[in-house]
Amino acid sequence: MTLPVAALERGQIADYVATVVFVYTVLIIGAVLLSWVRQFRPIPYNTTVRAVIGFVDDTTEPYLRVFRSFVPRIGPIDISPIVAILVLSIVGSVIVGLIRG
Repeated sequence: MTLPVAALERGQIADYVATVVFVYTVLIIGAVLLSWVRQFRPIPYNTTVRAVIGFVDDTTEPYLRVFRSFVPRIGPIDISPIVAILVLSIVGSVIVGLIRG
């Protein structure tokens, strides 16, 4: 008995990679917005909200930490997320283009 194998086309794989890059970009923007909110007002304790914040921090902080190590702050402004999003977009576009052929 042979099982049917779902064959993915290159375009479908490229669309999947593009979607992953987009979702990660949204997570980075969400992390930036959450950092602004936490700066001006403490977030009340709610297990669901804390779980979402923890997820966003846990998924974006390792990537952002790479850029924070060499991108200097401009006064109180951290521009490393901007550089991180630019690099992610460029590398994602290159990878998607290579997959599409």
